[in-house]
Amino acid sequence: MIIAALMLMSFTAQAKPMKGKVLFLNFSKPVAERSKSSMSVGLSGVSSSRSFSLLTLEGVLETAAGDNDIAMIYMRPDKLSAGPATTEEIRASIIRFREKSGKRVVAYMNSINPRSLYLATAADMIVLNPAASGHFTGMGSTQYFVKDLLDTLGVNMQLIRHGKYKSAGEMYIRNDISPENREQYEALLGTIWKTYVEGIAQARGLEASSLDAMAGSLALGDAPSWLEAGLVDTLMHRDQIKAYLCGLMGKDKVEDIAKITPEKYKLPKGNSRNHIAVIYADGSIGSDIIGDELARTIEKVKADKNVKAVVFRVNSPGGAVMDSDIIRRAILQLQEDKIVIASYGDYAASGGYWISASASRIFCSATTLTGSIGVFGMVPSYGEAIRRHLHVNPVVVGTHEHSDMFSGMRDLDAAELEWNQKSIETVYSNFVNLVADGRGMTPEAVDDIAQGRVWAGATAFEIGLADERGTLIDAIKYAAKEAGLSDFRIDCYPEVKEMNLRNLLSGKSDELPLVVTPFSEFPFLMNAQGPVVMALMESIITIY
Repeated sequence: MIIAALMLMSFTAQAKPMKGKVLFLNFSKPVAERSKSSMSVGLSGVSSSRSFSLLTLEGVLETAAGDNDIAMIYMRPDKLSAGPATTEEIRASIIRFREKSGKRVVAYMNSINPRSLYLATAADMIVLNPAASGHFTGMGSTQYFVKDLLDTLGVNMQLIRHGKYKSAGEMYIRNDISPENREQYEALLGTIWKTYVEGIAQARGLEASSLDAMAGSLALGDAPSWLEAGLVDTLMHRDQIKAYLCGLMGKDKVEDIAKITPEKYKLPKGNSRNHIAVIYADGSIGSDIIGDELARTIEKVKADKNVKAVVFRVNSPGGAVMDSDIIRRAILQLQEDKIVIASYGDYAASGGYWISASASRIFCSATTLTGSIGVFGMVPSYGEAIRRHLHVNPVVVGTHEHSDMFSGMRDLDAAELEWNQKSIETVYSNFVNLVADGRGMTPEAVDDIAQGRVWAGATAFEIGLADERGTLIDAIKYAAKEAGLSDFRIDCYPEVKEMNLRNLLSGKSDELPLVVTPFSEFPFLMNAQGPVVMALMESIITIY
């Protein structure tokens, strides 16, 4: 305790108190692409939550850097709920805040892990609770394979695909991971881990190799071990960090410190006649993102004379072919009149890449999941399950030999499998060619990096699938530069519609993000690339 007290005294000693407000990044709300409400219905009743817009957060940090009323940032990185690329963007924005303003950033954590430490290293001071728990043991991902379960039920899933790395449907047809799937995910996780380790090492003046050694030897666990390793600056209990902040701001009580959260920060309203449109494609294509609806939005932006450039923000694991191509066609037509820059969030894979490959420049993070240029279709056969478990005998009557091909009551025969495979091959060929056209590559070169393989953004830069590492704000600034704009306002599309329980029950809400427990508690219904829940009574060719 004597050591802790001496540390506290040394850190609180300064020439004079800072003036202004503390920008408090408490991350009490999930950070997502768009700020919107969501609701869940479970055994405990109806609950609601609201996410906070990443663009708004980046805008707050950009503005606060030059705001004399903001003295410093105090943040709680261990509370952040966001994906790897979103975390990377937030970290880059905080570092830019520090570099631009010279203002102090203090991070305080009650728990610690690679992701929270990576974000915390954006601060110039990292404080850890002496009782904190944490781990630094590398990075892993669990995938669930349900073929044995389906066999027990009498359900047969027939997978038709092009791309040996196209793994989204693999969980239904195998009881173990394929060598190709293992290869791509080991590479993907390795790239994300390398991004974290190199960022942490650079910020803390350490060698990346020493961090890898710590991870492999289980060297980090209790708070003193993190301090001894040089990964945090000091250990403080909750009352001590409050005293430290009071010392910085010249206040007797922490309640007297003027603070503001990003939610309450008032961003300046632009009144320029020059607009940059940010068009969001956020979610699964065909369900969250409807092709016709987004195409109408894109057409509206195209017709707006005030819009001088567009940033197409994609955060999607893919989806239906038809919806993807409708959106892609609308983007191509938009490019006839406007500059279109793509910016990727946590993922822009399969359909997410299909719709944006034609952009004149692609920005993403090193940890963005991208590529997955491949196609698969899945046809379930659950007739046997109905007979076995429900004791119901389904009889299909049709006009032709193959009229019951998609009834789900039987397996596909050889001719039907060949017909479906031909459809998949056509879509794959179209995919490869549109990427080749958009990225200035040959189809052969695209095929070499395609085959359904998912790449991390850091590798995507090397193989030509992306151009530049940068945040959404970076993409907007680039678009403004390309359009020759020094003064502009940002408009976001599509318009976010509020959702509440009354609108939901009345059917007035366009968004139905309902999650009914305990269904949502089964993790095998989620794939590492995003949601790929396949309804057993539906057959669809998809490009997840």
